[in-house]
Amino acid sequence: MISAGEFAQWTGGSTETPDAGFEGVTFDSRTVLPGCLYAALDGASADGHSFVEKAFASGAAAALVRNDWEAPAGCGPLIRVENPRKALTLAAREYRKVLKAKVVGVTGSAGKTTTKELLSAFLGAGGKTSKTAGNFNNDLGLPVTMLNTCRDADFAVWEMGSNHPGEIGYLVELAKPDAGVISSVGTAHIEFFKDQDGIAREKGALFASLCPSGFAVVSRENERFSVLKDMSVARTVETSMVDTAAPYYAKTIDENNGVFDVFENGEKVVRIETGLPGEHNVSNALVAFACARECGVDAESCAKALSGFVLPGHRWNVIERDGNITYVNDAYNANPTSMEVSLKTFAKMECKGRKIAVLGDMFELGEKCGELHSRVGEVADVLSIDFVFTVGELSRSIFDRVGEGKRMHFETVEDAREYLADFLKSGDAVLLKASRGMRLENLLK
Repeated sequence: MISAGEFAQWTGGSTETPDAGFEGVTFDSRTVLPGCLYAALDGASADGHSFVEKAFASGAAAALVRNDWEAPAGCGPLIRVENPRKALTLAAREYRKVLKAKVVGVTGSAGKTTTKELLSAFLGAGGKTSKTAGNFNNDLGLPVTMLNTCRDADFAVWEMGSNHPGEIGYLVELAKPDAGVISSVGTAHIEFFKDQDGIAREKGALFASLCPSGFAVVSRENERFSVLKDMSVARTVETSMVDTAAPYYAKTIDENNGVFDVFENGEKVVRIETGLPGEHNVSNALVAFACARECGVDAESCAKALSGFVLPGHRWNVIERDGNITYVNDAYNANPTSMEVSLKTFAKMECKGRKIAVLGDMFELGEKCGELHSRVGEVADVLSIDFVFTVGELSRSIFDRVGEGKRMHFETVEDAREYLADFLKSGDAVLLKASRGMRLENLLK
């Protein structure tokens, strides 16, 4: 519980009802929960102050508003500040000081949300755990995530995203994590970082921020392992799926179902079953497991914590529809690294019919955009995938690298949806993968 008076003190604001208290924060009036604080932010298309009354009608305990906003009669309790968005950051910075939780920061070019979800499940077996909801991992999402963390949480897992240099540094300065996990370093947002070393240095800012008493977790198979390890001022906890001498080593038992044995310092300690296909997810689970173990969670408890584990959103969501057709909805987002990994995993899936990969544009790739899309096409062409359909202007470079007879290009998602309606047959499997802005999941409507 946070009091209105406490929040006002943290932010230099004012309130007429200092004793009013709230739990949790949202800036979306559609997601207001009883007892929360509604933050009225100025948006590109709407002013959040227009929804204050709606927020109170939905059960908000208080609202964060501008000093100059004229409130309707009887609307309150209100916390007034000069800038509500800035106030969230100021409050989060102060709230961090009162949290008792061990805070783990998670970042990476691909797999960070999966790693965050797995780690949260593992840590949940060892104590009360709060985590980033959805992709609230930027300069607005992280403060909200921090303020939504329970005061009595034992662990907090906060995801940190970046698409411009310096963002991770800003976020870790705010979050002050006790430990850090980096899932991978690939080519996401390379438009703004020049090369992978630039991306590694950006992600590595998480490790550089840690106190010497903390720890950093990273796989030896990470493409920029040496760069990341050198940036850490804390001890580095290393994992591997190749080197049996690694402190944490995973031996894959069933790649399609994410089953693997974990060895700690050469001795088998537990078998983990994630239900997530692909070696990349075994690696994600291993770094998450290693982090949980370093936080003191029992190995067997970690394994049991994954019973019924499911990823949120459009992340490798396998569903059957339209007469025994299997769709793999992995359309939440995409970059060249995650695209290739998804294709390779999809190619290994069991399928009674044909395998069709529907691939859309990948954004924020800069001058290397055509080259990186072409690389994806070359990978797709040699895999055990029957057809590769591309959607959007940028994905033409994928289309150009796929052999004739197994490719087709569509300008829009709607065009692809109409064609697939007649093309697909019982037993077929369809992979959907593209950047978030493509909304490729609309193929399922």
